[in-house]
Amino acid sequence: QVQLQESGPGLVKPSQTLSLTCTVSGGSITTSYYYWSWIRQPPGKGLERMGAIAYDGSTYYSPSLKSHTSISRDTSKNQFSLQLSSVTPEDTAVYYCHFVGISVGEKWGQGTQVTVSS
Repeated sequence: QVQLQESGPGLVKPSQTLSLTCTVSGGSITTSYYYWSWIRQPPGKGLERMGAIAYDGSTYYSPSLKSHTSISRDTSKNQFSLQLSSVTPEDTAVYYCHFVGISVGEKWGQGTQVTVSS
């Protein structure tokens, strides 16, 4: 069973780059038709899908975040990562990594709180 674990700093200063990593166990990020996403939830707001990386390395980004979001992967470590540049306090949120596999289902990481503050 696929398991996901987010890691990264809990506090980032404004204008810096937020970097998070999702370590995957129980399945390979290169398995066909597996899709790996970053989703966040700001305080008091709904879930926002930021972007995804597919099993073949192709990426998708939310149009509203595309200009300062990058998702990459390290297949040797079975990890995928998020970089969000030029952060502001509005980027304060709980950040989740998420998996969906055709005919397999979906799985969420436990989430990690990131606060943007000086």
